[in-house]
Amino acid sequence: MIVKICGITRLEDALASAEEGAAAVGFIFDRTSPRYIAPAAAAAIIVKLPPFICPVGVFVNELRGEVLTTIERTGIRCLQFHGEEPPADTAGYPVPVIKAFQVSDEFDPAVMASYPLPAYLLDTSVSGMHGGTGKTFDWRKAQEASGFGRIILSGGITPENAARASRMVRPYAIDVNSGVESSAGIKDRQRIRSLFENLRNA
Repeated sequence: MIVKICGITRLEDALASAEEGAAAVGFIFDRTSPRYIAPAAAAAIIVKLPPFICPVGVFVNELRGEVLTTIERTGIRCLQFHGEEPPADTAGYPVPVIKAFQVSDEFDPAVMASYPLPAYLLDTSVSGMHGGTGKTFDWRKAQEASGFGRIILSGGITPENAARASRMVRPYAIDVNSGVESSAGIKDRQRIRSLFENLRNA
């Protein structure tokens, strides 16, 4: 199963993620996030990533021109939109786009059908937050949503529950952020290693 480690702010964390088994690493360009990274700092990390590790840019309600500029400046190869972007605002980019949805008890997966995209990320709905909540949601919602496309499971994924999430949901990928951190934006290599060990054992 594909694993993305998100909220990268340091080169050593990006390299550790890749070495332990991550296929993608995420860079958050939302200035309100405690894991925000400036495009220039992200570019300095991305240029040193191993081959085949996909750098993903995370945006929240950003202007198209700014997103395109960030692609050019950093070398990100995939976009992840975590705001209230309508379908039209997710189309027409030169790299693949993932749309994130905030899942509550009222979430209707049918809304995903309006976004003809290669994958959809499901995160936990927490008022005033667009991600990085550290909280899980009812994974039965993710099972239901899998009928609409590739699901990337996020929201409170940790080394302790990742194997159960994989068995229950069978997602296309999982996206892990705070679950492998010692503090916001600072990854703990031992927790990253434990995540992959538990997934392999599952």
